[in-house]
Amino acid sequence: MTFRVCFVCTGNICRSPMAEAVFRARVDEAGLDGLVEVESAGTDGWHEGENADPRARSVLEEHGYALEHTARRFEPSWFARLDLVLALDSSHLEALRLLAPTEEDAAKVRLLRSFTRPSADHPSQDPARSPSAPQVDDLDVPDPYYGGRRGFVECLEMVEGASEGLLAAVRNDVEGRVA
Repeated sequence: MTFRVCFVCTGNICRSPMAEAVFRARVDEAGLDGLVEVESAGTDGWHEGENADPRARSVLEEHGYALEHTARRFEPSWFARLDLVLALDSSHLEALRLLAPTEEDAAKVRLLRSFTRPSADHPSQDPARSPSAPQVDDLDVPDPYYGGRRGFVECLEMVEGASEGLLAAVRNDVEGRVA
């Protein structure tokens, strides 16, 4: 049984396609490419049919990630086929939970950075393990669209930082389904 993940930001041209590309690479590296499907969408349809932002594509390519992408809007009917819907910021989290047809579907929505694991440099980085968990806004991946190239690099760093914990959670679920 395939585990399906969808990353969601506002327009589906910056943050969510970057997250899609990074996580797809992690899935492939882990040998889960036949067991996990990765996609992305936006909460709004402003950029439907467009390619990813050239700055996002450039930063991804420079860091060894491939991306074939056409922006699209998230549809509530998709909840039925998705196992996990990952919001890139708290506004997406709220919008997606409001779109969810059922409480079970709303429970599928999580903030991407809630999967960030602690590192040697940042031992309290994991909000789930921190005694004083950060506010939801602290887990947002800021929108780089209106800024410069540095914002896209920072977005990539945040996405990569959450990918290891996300992969562990997805792998655990996939192995539970296969067993």
